Amino acid sequence: MTININTPACSIGPRGLELHHVLPAPGVPEKAPLLFVHGLGHGAWCWSHWLEAAAAAGHPAYAVSLRGHGASQGSLRTARLSHYVDDVVHTAASLPRRPVLVGHSLGGLVVQLALARYAARAGVLVAPVPAHPAVGSLLAIARRHPADAARLCLGRSLPLRPDYLFNQLPGPEAQRLADRCGPESPLVQYQLLLHRPAARPRGDAPVLVLATPDDALVPLADVRRTASRYAAPVLTFPGMGHDLMLDRGWRAPFDAMTSWLGQLPPR
Repeated sequence: MTININTPACSIGPRGLELHHVLPAPGVPEKAPLLFVHGLGHGAWCWSHWLEAAAAAGHPAYAVSLRGHGASQGSLRTARLSHYVDDVVHTAASLPRRPVLVGHSLGGLVVQLALARYAARAGVLVAPVPAHPAVGSLLAIARRHPADAARLCLGRSLPLRPDYLFNQLPGPEAQRLADRCGPESPLVQYQLLLHRPAARPRGDAPVLVLATPDDALVPLADVRRTASRYAAPVLTFPGMGHDLMLDRGWRAPFDAMTSWLGQLPPR
């Protein structure tokens, strides 16, 4: 695979998965690779800010679209959480070097499950769906938009409204990004309410958790409970929305992540 250094590029891998990637510029000391995993109804596109910032900081940066999302092949109708985990583990294993797994929301749960199978250098959970069944998220949705909670329970995709995702972006920009989101697997949505906690990370990979107390989808108490399973630090960013990587203040959680990564011992 040939790409232009420090220029966002996209490829379709042998499993039919869309992979966005940006490499550091020549002469920049290379650090640990990062593999970003999107959340419910999103795609690799949502990591654009963090991909370019990561490469500028010396991290080879990759973002995968899970099956049925973005330009990836596969059916959402039959997709399950285990299939998403397969996608991440296979993608990570195909990279030139062992990456840090970074997952947002549903992707945060996928990363928890992937860490139990794949010895990543580390894991970063960004506003993650909790390790335990996401009943708190269903209640948060029901309080804000009761009809959306009913849709979810009936097996229809959760509408990803701007007020679920953003707190800082102007209305037109928030709507434009929300409109880029698509449907989600009904089976996966059910599994969010029924899943069991993942096993311990393979190889004792360290974990960091990034969150916001103003998240409209994942209660901070659930995030802290998840972090406690991994003895992971929780860094919070008040005022931001659920999509920490896209809201206006995206740079603060990104810098916190790279600072933490820079303090880890070599693995």
